[in-house]
Amino acid sequence: MIDVGTNGILVTIFSLALEDNVARSSPERRPMNRIVAILFVAASIGFVGCGGGSGQGASPAIQLSQTTLSFSANFGLPYDPLVVHVNVTNTGAGTLTFTAASDSPWLTVNPGNATAPQSLNIFVTLGALTVGTYTGHISVAAAGGQGSPATIAVTFFVATAPANTPFWSQWGANPQHAGMVGVAGQDAATQLADIVYDPFVKQEQAEIPGGDLTVHYQAPLTDGNDVYMMTKTGTYKSCSSAGAWQNGSSCGPNTWSTEQWNEARFTWLSGKLDLVWTFASDWKPEPNGSGLLGWEPVFHPVDANGFLYVPGAGGTVWKVNQTDGTPATQINPFSGISITAADTYVAGPLTADSAGNIYYNAIELDPTGGDPWQNDVKGAWLVKVTSADAANVLSFATLVPGAPAGAATACPGQFSGAGTLPWPPTANAVPATVLCGSQRPGMNIAPAVASDGTIFTASRAHFDGMQAYLIAVKSDFSGAKWVASLQNRLNDGCGVLVQIGPTNSTANACRVGATVGVDPTTNAPGSGIIIDQASSSPTALPDGSVIFGALTNYNGFRGHMFKFNSAGSFTGAYDFGWDSTPAVYSHGGTYSIVLKDNHYDTGLYCNLNSSICQTLPEGPYYITQLDPSLNIEWQFKGTNTQSCTRNSSGTVSCTSTNPNGFEWCINMPAVDANGNVYVTSEDGNIYVLPQGHTGVFTTPSANLFLNLAVGAAYTPLSIGPDGKLYTQNDGHLFVIGN
Repeated sequence: MIDVGTNGILVTIFSLALEDNVARSSPERRPMNRIVAILFVAASIGFVGCGGGSGQGASPAIQLSQTTLSFSANFGLPYDPLVVHVNVTNTGAGTLTFTAASDSPWLTVNPGNATAPQSLNIFVTLGALTVGTYTGHISVAAAGGQGSPATIAVTFFVATAPANTPFWSQWGANPQHAGMVGVAGQDAATQLADIVYDPFVKQEQAEIPGGDLTVHYQAPLTDGNDVYMMTKTGTYKSCSSAGAWQNGSSCGPNTWSTEQWNEARFTWLSGKLDLVWTFASDWKPEPNGSGLLGWEPVFHPVDANGFLYVPGAGGTVWKVNQTDGTPATQINPFSGISITAADTYVAGPLTADSAGNIYYNAIELDPTGGDPWQNDVKGAWLVKVTSADAANVLSFATLVPGAPAGAATACPGQFSGAGTLPWPPTANAVPATVLCGSQRPGMNIAPAVASDGTIFTASRAHFDGMQAYLIAVKSDFSGAKWVASLQNRLNDGCGVLVQIGPTNSTANACRVGATVGVDPTTNAPGSGIIIDQASSSPTALPDGSVIFGALTNYNGFRGHMFKFNSAGSFTGAYDFGWDSTPAVYSHGGTYSIVLKDNHYDTGLYCNLNSSICQTLPEGPYYITQLDPSLNIEWQFKGTNTQSCTRNSSGTVSCTSTNPNGFEWCINMPAVDANGNVYVTSEDGNIYVLPQGHTGVFTTPSANLFLNLAVGAAYTPLSIGPDGKLYTQNDGHLFVIGN
């Protein structure tokens, strides 16, 4: 692929030689019948020499079409030299006769002397070079010529060949989503890299009231010396009046399909994280419409079987070569199935089990009338792709046969209207039921796979997130093993988390006479709600049980984490679950569960114009560790009150702005072999939390300031095989270590 730019625009060339010796046009190659290496060339156009382009100088003047070149190759793999052409022209008077010479044995230029205009052929040779970064120069000289000698600076990156040893290979590190690895994390002492993967953050934040970043991002995938991470290119269409997309204008989240989602391979060379290749996917997120409220769905590949499996268009998956970023094949599980590909989407991260099978959710929407969230879905599936590329699907209609039909109007509703507060409106009140819609996955759910091969995913009615289920699928993919409803599971509402009275004018209280334990918004036992703005995914626990976070509306919109045993029986809940995939710390024959535990400044169960709906204070903000019975083992409380910024000089300036601390902006913690918990906060720090505490503690074992992240997206962390820490902040990938 050749991208030709002008006027100083970056030029990128990707070139491959395949075994079938497909004829190549440009750029020119030396003959070779096989290559498994990648060549990446970045050339920025520059001009050298006085006299400009007028051609009126008194003597010849050298002009080069390119003054910097970058090459890369994989060490230990065959390398097919790519010839890059740099044009030498004369922008002065007379005749320009010149010489061209290299100062490095691995760098070749020809012809060595010529008369302009002339194209120079430049290439590099891997030879005996080892892994590293090499810098050389081409000197173009002309006796008496203006701008002589002119120089072409050449960088040659020799990368380690892909190890094909997935480490943090997917959402939550492994098929269970435990988020724990078997190496010790490096010290949170030094920022080793800062890479911008989303250049549209400021535009995205400008469209959301309060400046929040409502985008879901993938976890960085680590494999040997390499890191795989999404990047965005394309364009983001800002609204002429910020937020106008909420009124239906064609801008902001309503046009996010104009962006380009890519997966990039980065590798460590000489202490730097360098780009090796970028694969541009044809995947697009589901349309925003009236359903996603500006929350951008996640694009999330998985590393397995020596390939990167990347979400594609039409519910497909690209199988991408790790050496060079070229597609080995595009896997279409819907071949032979009647769908409309343009309306079918990969809905959430891809998961790989220990045998290399790939699982993901997919959905077909109905855009009739322009808004697919106002029409029932056409189809929804759990997809399985084997390591041999064979695909199979199970429809959610088949997985949840007992759910109400899509056209049913018997799904649970909630009370509404400030005039009916406090809730429940009466001791025996029942809210009106609503239209259900067919069962389909939440938008950002990554299936989990237990150690016995059981696959977990979650389902909701298209029009009613309260009609929700956790699904266990048989390991042979023949159907559901069990299905557990999230409805009416909780008894911690009125009189427990929400006080009753003492009067019907008491703020944030249930009506006098309410039944103890009910959700005041439904007057029934509390239910988990799956919403498409969250990324909560199942976590398979070491004892065969499973946990899953869902929203609940009567505890300050903190949600609950639901736990079911291996047979699908509900065994308990903890009262936080919003946008959270907990990590699991395995130790001493047992395990602990680690999750964020934020308290938000919102109404306790309503946000209407009523004295009953009083805004709660911000905080406290905890990281909480639970035992297998969901009892608190310890809590780390964030107590930093200062907002800090890093100055151009490298110094940090701080002011006190948050008396109750800062929100934890993670949706997936990371845990190392020593039980150290790694989390990030909106205060811009990465924190390291040690084991050995009880109760509440406030002093981390380490923390490092990166960049203030108030309003930043909830993002996951990753750990590399050498213990490096990979974290995210406002569209930046930060790497932390010794």
